Amino acid sequence: MADDHTHVQEFFGARAADWDTRFPDDGPAYAAGVAELGLGPGDAVLDAGCGTGRALPFLRSAVGPDGTVLGIDLTPGMLDAARRAGRHTSGSLLLADVAVLPLRGRALDAVFAAGLIAHLPQPQENLRELARVVRPGGRLALFHPIGRAALAARQGRQITPDDLRAEPNLRALLAGSGWRMTSYTDEDARFLALAVRLGEGTQPGAAAVAPRR
Repeated sequence: MADDHTHVQEFFGARAADWDTRFPDDGPAYAAGVAELGLGPGDAVLDAGCGTGRALPFLRSAVGPDGTVLGIDLTPGMLDAARRAGRHTSGSLLLADVAVLPLRGRALDAVFAAGLIAHLPQPQENLRELARVVRPGGRLALFHPIGRAALAARQGRQITPDDLRAEPNLRALLAGSGWRMTSYTDEDARFLALAVRLGEGTQPGAAAVAPRR
């Protein structure tokens, strides 16, 4: 896992300073993605792999002043960029690994994760860790501001059948990690998969996950 983390930190660390200027028009897509989570005043939400914190102002607006907004990322440079952009005023920023979240079980109402799925070193275990910190019935949004085909074209590659974000692959992955997919959108202007956290009685592997205190 350390090698995977080093790669992620090097990749995003080298791009953190100008990340927002590379993708200046993504704001409306982020706003729409956050709106799909159905957050309400007072809710607690995590932006997992928050990067430069582009979702944080929209999350804060959704939960209001009495809600809790957390942004967690593994790359110090990304969090520094979030602070320079003033987004730390919308939520608390934490340098942490989504594989081992510094949060108690069932602490959250929802998780928003932009571009995260492709960078998880152990997707099933990592999604199960996200499930651990969300209450049963809570929600997960796996988001990207452009769809799979548009992203592949931007990166000069082809979509392969083993792509984790393909609907059948992602549905099975979520089902094995304590989530049930409720909707799936993959279009040029947006990728968004929504899921609901299963109850303890139906969550695969729940007995093997010890709550952190």
